[in-house]
Order: sequence, then structure tokens, then C-alpha cells
Amino acid sequence: MKGPQVIVWQQASVDGRLAISPGYLLLYGDERWTAIQGSSEFDAFEWIKAYHNAGATLEGSGSFLRDGDVPEPLAAFDGDPAPLFDDYLPGTVVQRPGHRGWFVVVDGRGRGRGWIKDGAAFGGEWAGWHLLVFAGRHTPAAYLAYLRREEIPYLIAGQGQVDLARALGKLRTHLGVDCVLSTAGGRLNGALLRASLVDEVNVEFLPAIIGGQEAPSLFSGPSLKADEWPTRLELLSAHVGAGGRVWLRYRVVTRAETG
Repeated sequence: MKGPQVIVWQQASVDGRLAISPGYLLLYGDERWTAIQGSSEFDAFEWIKAYHNAGATLEGSGSFLRDGDVPEPLAAFDGDPAPLFDDYLPGTVVQRPGHRGWFVVVDGRGRGRGWIKDGAAFGGEWAGWHLLVFAGRHTPAAYLAYLRREEIPYLIAGQGQVDLARALGKLRTHLGVDCVLSTAGGRLNGALLRASLVDEVNVEFLPAIIGGQEAPSLFSGPSLKADEWPTRLELLSAHVGAGGRVWLRYRVVTRAETG
């Protein structure tokens, strides 16, 4: 099941850090991160989204919840759980007028609560976008029941952890998404990379160094084994912006190309 093109986009310090420290969420940061971001005359994210005509963005649940955060308990589901583990794509959402894209969140553990479903809440430029969750057969039935009560679409893929390749394949075959823009953190982007699912990497480096052994990084995951090789990249473009920002755009060189 061939999936959509996957484009990674992130802002990082020169040493590849995505946040000041592990205690800060990627989507929000703090005043120190805002300070190193500064201002820019060019919005690389919007250019990438428009250039690739991205039909979905992709985040992990860790972008919204810290590892130690305890989600609010859900009511136990006391019915037959089997139907909950079918893909849930309600027509009221999937076929709604004015659809433009999906905010996809990987949440196999069922940690998210109080989701903002409609992109209009983020401004007119996101009107027509809607939340969708990637889950698996290990996801708690109570969480899937909660998503159904909230009319939040979800796709089921994997056991024990979300099978990203299968989930992305379903996103393309079931919903016609040909390009996904991943703005996720290092763990999800690292999983995408190790699964050979990334087609392009975009990083806008900010003129600062953060350091710290535990600060979130661009890509994280298991170390390479003795018979595994680094992912090769081909530079597509480099843009030097105001205030010392540098945006690098790379194509991922496939294993077939490297022999």
C-alpha cells in the first residue's frame, strides 16, 4: 500500500535542538525559544505547504503532552469493543463542504483529550482543515469510543505501536492525501526516517546553540547497527534569511540509488 509523499519541516538551533529543554512542548516553547526565532521576511513553512500542496500535517502526541503528563481518565467502555477497531471516517466530517486538509496526530496510547477539531480555530488560513488520529489495535477501547463521541475520524494500523507505513497508506487510499507535511518531534520523525518513509527534509536553522543532553533533537531513535547506513541527502536549495536564519532543503536519496 503506497503512501503519500512525506515532507519533514522543522525549525532547530544550530546544534539540531527543537526546544530549550525536555520540559517544554514543541508547539509552544517559552520566551527563550521565541527570542531565538526572531522575525523573518519569508515564511518557509507556508511556502513548503503550498509548493507540495500538502493535504495533511503530521504530529505525534508528544507535541501536545509531556511524557509525564497524566491524561484525564475516560469512562470505561462496556459494550462490544470489536467495531471500535474499524477505521472511523464519519461522512459528516469526511464529506463536509469546504474540506482542505487534515491535522493528523499519532496517538496510539490514547493520551489526547479536549482536541481542537476544526482548523478555523487557528485562523482563516486553516479553515477547512480537521483533526484525524492514527491509532492501533493496542489503543484503549475507551479512547476510540471517546473519539467517536467527538466525531473525530481515526485510522487503525498496527499492534503494539502504530504502523506508520500502513496508516499513511490508508490516508492516501481512503482520503486521497498525496502529500503529508510532518512538523513532528524527533521521535516520530526518527521513526519515519528509519521506516524509509521520508522523501524530503526541510530545516530552518536558527542562529543559536542550546546544548543539553536531553533537549529534543531533530531525529531520534535507535542507534544504527553495524550493517546500517546513514540516510543520504541531496541538497535542493539553501536560503539565508534575515537575522542569520538558514533554511536547507534536501531530497532523501533512496536505498536503491545508493546501491
